[in-house]
Amino acid sequence: MKIDLKVNAQFDLDGSIKPTSIVWEDGRVFEIDRILDAHMAPAMTAGGLGMRYICRIQGRTVKLFNDEGRWFMET
Repeated sequence: MKIDLKVNAQFDLDGSIKPTSIVWEDGRVFEIDRILDAHMAPAMTAGGLGMRYICRIQGRTVKLFNDEGRWFMET
């Protein structure tokens, strides 16, 4: 299952994208404390292929995906 999200991100001169926070469905904003890993990978439970960011948000590890400009989180 996947949850579509709004994501705030930093775009670097080399073209890389670094997500900085997520906006939950109800409007709450959660800062990304740390990006642990980032590489192309399939979303195993949600389907699709995109850039997968393994992030730490408020002590939890989450998988955040960017699939052609659309952001989602696997549950």
